[in-house]
Amino acid sequence: MTKNNRNSSLAKKINQKVTIFDGHCDTILSIINKNRGLGEKSSIGHLDIPRMKEGGVNVQFFAAFIEEAYKPNASLKRTLQLIDCIYQQIEKNKQEISIATNYEQIKNTIDADKIAAILSIEGGEALEGDLGVLRMLYRLGVRLLTLTWNQRNQIADGAGESRTGSRLTEFGIKVVEEMNNIGMLIDVSHLSESCFWDVVKKSKSPIVASHSNCYALCPHLRNLKDEQIKAIADKNGLIGVTYVNDFLINKKRESTIKDVVEHINHLVKIVGLDYVGLGSDFDGTKKLPLGLEGTDKVPNITEELLNQGYKTKDIKKILGENWLRVFKKVVG
Repeated sequence: MTKNNRNSSLAKKINQKVTIFDGHCDTILSIINKNRGLGEKSSIGHLDIPRMKEGGVNVQFFAAFIEEAYKPNASLKRTLQLIDCIYQQIEKNKQEISIATNYEQIKNTIDADKIAAILSIEGGEALEGDLGVLRMLYRLGVRLLTLTWNQRNQIADGAGESRTGSRLTEFGIKVVEEMNNIGMLIDVSHLSESCFWDVVKKSKSPIVASHSNCYALCPHLRNLKDEQIKAIADKNGLIGVTYVNDFLINKKRESTIKDVVEHINHLVKIVGLDYVGLGSDFDGTKKLPLGLEGTDKVPNITEELLNQGYKTKDIKKILGENWLRVFKKVVG
């Protein structure tokens, strides 16, 4: 048996035994818009329960992403529709997946051989300028808020508004403070760089970039510069490496698993193993790396990490232990 064959077999075994925590997917939107279910293996989209089981992914943030047609006046209603959709899907598949709102529930769900689903929101438009809405969304199970998408909202400027050089709004500061108080993860993916630095200054808790890559390897406005990566690590947070082709390579070719691992390598070089995780963006992008066309292909990442000399204990950190650490610290 060749080394590559051995690593392929070992990767599949590792992925079936360890915690694999994915920090971001847009599958709720895919389900509600394309009339498919979470419980059936589908040729549509990138993620469903059968494919999660094949890939070993057993902890998943499901993001409620608000499309532009619902901004700004129907953002909260659309958010509630999306949350209702995932609750309905989980009720239909309750033998295989459960909502988790804290660390203990995640561990108990995994021990019961089920998938732990955690709710998140992609875009602070959902709050409609009201901290009471933030608290109620927390009570519905939301444990992470991506403060902006690419545009400006009532909290801050997104990456698409970078030239303004703005900071958090007064409401944005209150949102950061309240998220710290109630135990909700602050996600800086999609945030403008100047607002990013304001969050670093204002947040007392670790922050995450749930689905972002390295600007040094691919200078896209959605990626993080080395100084930002170090700032997240200094706050004991985490960067979830994403599989979006445009955030992986700055070339006119298809990305591969090796490109994903190159971004992992860069993060490890800059800040070490403890601040690196996965944040796929499955169902939120059309173009994925070759060999990573769905969540069932996640063992290919493990295989490439093995090929590049990573030890099993280090791979476990990248696949899920780092996310679990940050989640436990912030959410409890």
